[in-house]
Amino acid sequence: MTSKAPAASPAIMWFRQDLRLADNPALNAAAESGAPLIPLFILDEDVMQPGGASRWWLHHSLAALAKSLDKKGVSLVLRKGRAEEALLALIEETGAKAVYWNRCYDPRAVARDKKLKEELRGMGVGAESFNGGLLTEPWTLKTKAGEPFKVFTPFWKALQQVNIPAPLKAPARLEEGPKVKSDKLEAWTLVPSRPDWAGGLRETWTPGEEGARTRLEHFLDNRLRDYAAKRDLPAVEATSGLSPHLHWGEIGPRQIWAAVETAFRSDAAQTKAGSAFLRELAWRDFSHNLLFNWPTLETENWKDEFDGFPWEENRKGFKAWTKGETGYPIVDAGMRELWHTGYMHNRVRMITASFLIKDLLIHWKEGAAWFWDTLVDADAANNAASWQWVAGSGADASPYFRIFNPVLQGEKFDPEGDYVRRWVPELARLGSAYIHKPWAAPDAALKKAGVVPGTTYPRPIVDHAKARDRALAAYKKIKKT
Repeated sequence: MTSKAPAASPAIMWFRQDLRLADNPALNAAAESGAPLIPLFILDEDVMQPGGASRWWLHHSLAALAKSLDKKGVSLVLRKGRAEEALLALIEETGAKAVYWNRCYDPRAVARDKKLKEELRGMGVGAESFNGGLLTEPWTLKTKAGEPFKVFTPFWKALQQVNIPAPLKAPARLEEGPKVKSDKLEAWTLVPSRPDWAGGLRETWTPGEEGARTRLEHFLDNRLRDYAAKRDLPAVEATSGLSPHLHWGEIGPRQIWAAVETAFRSDAAQTKAGSAFLRELAWRDFSHNLLFNWPTLETENWKDEFDGFPWEENRKGFKAWTKGETGYPIVDAGMRELWHTGYMHNRVRMITASFLIKDLLIHWKEGAAWFWDTLVDADAANNAASWQWVAGSGADASPYFRIFNPVLQGEKFDPEGDYVRRWVPELARLGSAYIHKPWAAPDAALKKAGVVPGTTYPRPIVDHAKARDRALAAYKKIKKT
């Protein structure tokens, strides 16, 4: 009678913001090791700290990942708590001899992962990490002086000289490791119930790797050609909508890069539009570059001269902004789109952010916190870098004196008022001449449209011209100090 060979020690594939099977370097390495796998996701809220909309997305993304893994014959294990404790407990339970993961680059994750890798290796457990989330990692591209880039344009030029690796195929086969206890996804209460405010999210999004792949294909087939010309028009569906899928890693940037470059080769007319889109993808890398190299970007002004800026405590104005009741239609449309769908068109994000910071003189960190809680694509690097860009306090920032006029912005980018009419229906019958400035409409036009200023739709909570002068005066104060 021959004795059975001892079972190989299992390996843990620790999923984080890489909730996919294709182009997942850590998963491929774990599969190629030949070890039986334990796919693991840890809800480490000390590090992840997802907002409400992101929690909803994460629930559905994990459900989709679990189904994909089931088809490969392995089960996703869910654990909640500090990642260090959860990993060490699972290693003790299973005798796992290796842990694989894809890197995250925000400061909390970097500090945790560095310490954890040292501890695991000290225990004799292999710990291998990979780049599964960026085109190039934050320490890769440097200026001629050997420093991190602070300005996007030279960063973009340098990135275009990099040979972006081809995306990896999903592993053909996964071997399941020992069965272990897993939390129930529903027990994490990531989705809202009382009240259930996620109806608009369900109507708009399909989280998961398959949803990401479908959205990319739809963009390439129907929107890429017109992207450069129409991406700033919020009433037109011209953008990709891939940002939340990218945030949770349901699709990787290398997959998108490769697909867009393939579209170039098959249709030369799409080259300009594709380049414009890849440039936006590069902004994501640039934002992660900033946060990695300046870890206080989320909490402190990148330009310390803004530490003395005379921000105002304006709770009434902030509440009106969050509810889409400022009296400026393009601002209100954007904030209502955000609340309903967990998303806002990028041009309108700039307009609404400028209004909060410069018309209301409310600190950029308050706006960033609201976006963090309400955006399905809330990303630490993008959120901090973008808000500081608008504020003028960040790297390669828009100058503070660039103050968006919400009326002119609306007239330029939503000339017929279609975007406003969709999200501010109380103005739907108002003509395009006044849709972005209903207070200026003659009484006859207001009556015909059923608009009663101050009753059916709020009057402007601030006079933009006066607010602009006030903001510039405040900026001059810090420039003198």
